[in-house]
Amino acid sequence: MNSNWAAGRVAFITGATSGFGAALARRVVRGGGKAIATGRRIERLAALATELGGNLLPRPLDIRDEKAVRATLEGLPAEFSGIDILFNNAGLALGMNKAPATELRDWKTMIDTNVTALVTVTDSILPGMVARNRGDIINMSSVAARYPYPGGNVYGATKAFVSQFSINLRADLLGTKIRVTSVEPGMCETEFSLVRFDGDEDAAKAVYKGLTPLSADDVALTVEGILQLPAHININVMELMPVQQAFAPFAVDRSN
Repeated sequence: MNSNWAAGRVAFITGATSGFGAALARRVVRGGGKAIATGRRIERLAALATELGGNLLPRPLDIRDEKAVRATLEGLPAEFSGIDILFNNAGLALGMNKAPATELRDWKTMIDTNVTALVTVTDSILPGMVARNRGDIINMSSVAARYPYPGGNVYGATKAFVSQFSINLRADLLGTKIRVTSVEPGMCETEFSLVRFDGDEDAAKAVYKGLTPLSADDVALTVEGILQLPAHININVMELMPVQQAFAPFAVDRSN
């Protein structure tokens, strides 16, 4: 890969306080580019800025707040305003209960974060990309978008939205030089399961017991590879899993 691949580029990264977001911010800055790192945990953003220096612009932001999203973008310094990489990464799953036992507030939180906030950020940044006729939109989906599992209910549905939204953006952007990719990872050990299980470290660790899962940097490396491809190549969907994860047979109820 080109060690200076991101020179002259500016990335806007949601959910940059950990996991995929922080990993891609490091790769963009170390690749010669600039990154706007957003998230709710101010101390994490400050630490990332200390690590990466002046080409990392930390911006505390809850992307569910539309006014805050617009204000953040309007207040960017000139050298960070020409965003041509949008990494729609922020998202979460809450709980593993089957639908009858879930809390509606958890469903709404997932929809607000994974769907509504993602389209708000996209709507805010896309006009600038169109005006400059360049850019990459990388939307973080999941294998849960395509493969249902018990307890996946609304989380899987939100990621199905992300995947479908991505390919519909591609249809709408035909005739421009803007690329759109839906990245759909399988089991990846980040803070994802810790959030899903409400901070229960034992439950989170059990998810990955006995296997080598993907890491945040594995996914960031994949995204970097997509971004380094020649400008005429668009990766519509990138699905990746650890070698120790595959596909299950259909579940069948034989009780009757």
